[in-house]
Amino acid sequence: MADELVHYDLDGGVATITLDSPHNRNALSAQLRRELTDALAKAVDDEHARVIVLTHTGTVFCAGMDLKEAKGADSEEQGVNGFPAILERLWTSPKPVVAKLAGPARAGGVGMVAAADIAVASTAATFAFTEVRIGVVPALISVTVLPRLAPRAAHELFLTGDTFDATRAVEVGLLNAAVAPDELDAKVAAYVDSLVRGGPAALAATKDLLQGERGRTMGDELQKMQAVSAHYFASDEGQEGIAAFGEKRPPRWAGVPTQSAAHSRHGA
Repeated sequence: MADELVHYDLDGGVATITLDSPHNRNALSAQLRRELTDALAKAVDDEHARVIVLTHTGTVFCAGMDLKEAKGADSEEQGVNGFPAILERLWTSPKPVVAKLAGPARAGGVGMVAAADIAVASTAATFAFTEVRIGVVPALISVTVLPRLAPRAAHELFLTGDTFDATRAVEVGLLNAAVAPDELDAKVAAYVDSLVRGGPAALAATKDLLQGERGRTMGDELQKMQAVSAHYFASDEGQEGIAAFGEKRPPRWAGVPTQSAAHSRHGA
């Protein structure tokens, strides 16, 4: 039997869900997705849980989809099955969700950060929407990320796939706070302490108020975006990008800017 990849712990009204798959940087493998789905359902149903904290072991919060599983995937199994339900559960949970990051998040991992009500990261964390770099589209995570990001930043970061740090993530709306690594536990504890002071029914109703119509239509949005995501994962371009990533080489379409173009870009 495979080792457990997601742990659930309840202490003092706080349900802590820990991603524990450091061997693949907590990538969203099929097993991890199943266990995370179960842990979130348990936290929502647990009458003693007042707040949910999503965190991780290892140096990386979540590297996104497990591309080893996505390689060669057919149209019905694109390595994204089950992920829409995770994003929806995080977003619509009647209990506040706090994301706690001691390290980087990429692609689907950033989608989960955005789905949380409050997100706090160490300044050691970095972020990137790397989908376009491997020929796929950040379709699913757009449902949770775009309501958080400033529009100009969304265009830049989604289209370039460039890495950005935790300070920039606060500036563009992805994070609530970025703190020194040795201050992360205390900052999350302060948020949790504030949250558990709220009445459970009042917190749930306030979350519904904040989400408005989007919270009620999220399932439909995610279903549409899953079809887009699956199409590009299965496409020739997507499969080439995934293969190139695994082989640590540039994909066939990757161009190298000319010297004059690079000079013009950096001098603009």
